[in-house]
Amino acid sequence: MNKSSQRFGYKQLAGFFIPLGFSASLTSITHVIINGTLSRGDHATFIIACYAVAFSLFGIVERPVIVFRQTCSALVNDRLAFRKLRLFMVSILAVIIGLSMTMAFSSIGDWVYIHLFHADQNMVHTISEAFTVISLVIIFSAIRGIYQGIIINHLQTKWLTIGVVIRLVAMFVIAYLFVAFDYVKSVTGSIIFLAGMIMECGISVWKGRQILGEHYPKQVQHLTIKEIFQFYMPLVFYFLIQTILIPVIYVFLAKTENIEVGIASFALAYSITQMLLSFFMYTHQLVLQLYETNKQKVIRFMAAVSLLPTLFLLLLCYTTAGYWFMETIMGANGDLAESTLLVMKFFIIKTLVFPWVDFLNGFLMLHRQTRKMLIAQLVNLITVVMSIWLFVRLYPEWNGISGSLAASAGEFTGLIMVSMIIYRMTRKTKRQKQDCKAG
Repeated sequence: MNKSSQRFGYKQLAGFFIPLGFSASLTSITHVIINGTLSRGDHATFIIACYAVAFSLFGIVERPVIVFRQTCSALVNDRLAFRKLRLFMVSILAVIIGLSMTMAFSSIGDWVYIHLFHADQNMVHTISEAFTVISLVIIFSAIRGIYQGIIINHLQTKWLTIGVVIRLVAMFVIAYLFVAFDYVKSVTGSIIFLAGMIMECGISVWKGRQILGEHYPKQVQHLTIKEIFQFYMPLVFYFLIQTILIPVIYVFLAKTENIEVGIASFALAYSITQMLLSFFMYTHQLVLQLYETNKQKVIRFMAAVSLLPTLFLLLLCYTTAGYWFMETIMGANGDLAESTLLVMKFFIIKTLVFPWVDFLNGFLMLHRQTRKMLIAQLVNLITVVMSIWLFVRLYPEWNGISGSLAASAGEFTGLIMVSMIIYRMTRKTKRQKQDCKAG
């Protein structure tokens, strides 16, 4: 499929988008494999808790390198631009790995584990060991991301799914060997994760280099490091804000009438909602890669597929399938199952809105206006904080509902904000074109 072609059918659009969705959804199985392995060790609770702290810290530190996938797919059109982006990536990686190793091999890390993640003193050594290994994942995650940008740009998205499948198979085999040889510790989870990422990275590099060499000219644009920085940094802060949204909600849920039910029901409802929305983490790529040549078809396709997570959530919330799912798949019974399904009803707004927020963000990436994405995300954060503060203060008996309603309100406000930004940009562009014609 050639992106420069003017004709794309819905079959080709699905062929581009569905593998992206599957690759994002399948990635979540990574954590199922790891947690399933760690639960088979002696003192499983301790092992899983230590790994969870190491992984939580890794999740924050890794955010700046995840952005290289979007940066590459949006900015790189030739081999020289790719080399500049790769040089920029190496400098960012050096800083991140330097900070990670400082935490891993100094008392700074111990302070972070104890005071920020509330770990016990006897957990510190195990957490540090797990974090030292898992921090190496960042290197391969960055390399994978930059080459996946090339693969996406060339519309060969099936290779992302292939890479994730190979990663999961490798992780499953390695996990089985660890259990068979009775070596299950917190660091085991980190090793499994690292091995899987190396496999996926290898596939991405192999295919990405092939596409780069065969299909990309030496130079067609003049991309500067400053332009890369201006596109990249707002995206980093965008994802960092996204990372802190849920912990902020948990802080306020601790002030509800029934803390345990509030936090547990919200956590389960959120995990189910995110599982459904994970398929739509790449809707911005429809705009970046295909919108300019296939506007009407892309919008129609998006309008159809964006309803899927909402339909699934409606099925769970308003039919007997919900109770079956909660009891059989999620292992929640009685009051917890009922509370979770009630909390999920207010996430329906988020499932309607999120795919379109990501889709519209694609326009801002296309026009290299990522700082305006950051503005909309800040509005989202402010709305969430103000909403949940008000809900918890006035209606503490709502428990987890306050969290899902605040998260949905924030997402909806973000959609309004990004829509306004794009509307103003479109009007400005039209006026400029009219002025040019008049002149």
